[in-house]
Amino acid sequence: MERKKLTLQEYEALVEQSPILSWRANTEALCDYFNERWLSFRGRSMAEEYGNGWAKGVHPEDYDRCLKIYLGAFHAREIFEMEYRLKRYDGEYRWIFDRGVPFTDERGEFAGYIGSCIDVTERVDAQEALRVKMEAEIKALKGIIPICSYCHKIRNDEEIWQQLESYITEHSEALFSHGMCPECSERELRKVREMKSEFEYRFR
Repeated sequence: MERKKLTLQEYEALVEQSPILSWRANTEALCDYFNERWLSFRGRSMAEEYGNGWAKGVHPEDYDRCLKIYLGAFHAREIFEMEYRLKRYDGEYRWIFDRGVPFTDERGEFAGYIGSCIDVTERVDAQEALRVKMEAEIKALKGIIPICSYCHKIRNDEEIWQQLESYITEHSEALFSHGMCPECSERELRKVREMKSEFEYRFR
């Protein structure tokens, strides 16, 4: 199928109304364009975001790291990707995944960067919730656990003795697959041989 060429109006609509936040930076690493989605997300004008104005919205804890990645890639003229928190129009910081790609002019010379951003807050929050849950589960398994030296049952917080597998299953996501180690296997086989020998001795 022949590729359809976009009219200027169609191209502008595609760029401005795309669900992706887009930006462009010149050869001095200063941003000189943001699409409508970006400006709506930020609740600021093009003049306010122009140059390094947009960076005022980056979370203070992420600023130095982002600046290092951004300028490092710019000097090397390499594609870069980074995640950082960016202040939305309502004052809430949202996690943004930002990808910048160098582009060239009609003469094939380096002309700056074009970038695209998406809001990944839900994914980051889900990962953080999973990390907190895992840390809580690990913490629950730390410390001294009362365990019977004979049957290996564990005494839980309610002073009830539980099977080892049952206790760990309740406090983690571990699954069990029962088997027999070589030492135990040899010991049990030895018991069977001894019982067999005793049986044959008594009834021969």
